[in-house]
Amino acid sequence: MISFAGIILMVLGVASGLILLLAPFDIGPAIPGITTWILFPGFTLVGYILFAVEARTTWVVGASRFAGAALLALALAAAVALFAVGNGLIAAAVATLSLWYVLALGAVMGATGLALGRAGTFTA
Repeated sequence: MISFAGIILMVLGVASGLILLLAPFDIGPAIPGITTWILFPGFTLVGYILFAVEARTTWVVGASRFAGAALLALALAAAVALFAVGNGLIAAAVATLSLWYVLALGAVMGATGLALGRAGTFTA
């Protein structure tokens, strides 16, 4: 049950990052508030920890790779969006602070998740 709750929280954390990524362009019905800014890293990390506490080693490696890849993809999408806004290719409806936030946290947490997901990191 703890592993399932961890997966749900990780998915909600990544979804919060996606909402923050799309917000400057008025894509989607969600308007991120302070809760979304806190839940992006919070749910992702707490969800990963809950999953890792109870899961088998091979599953933890897989979860690390999945979460790391998803967060790194969010960071890369934020980088592309910042490039496009900065060069006038697209216009942002609001400030791009959320893009910088997703870029910074997504890159750090994503790289960490991928590093933890290396097969030699965990022992059986």
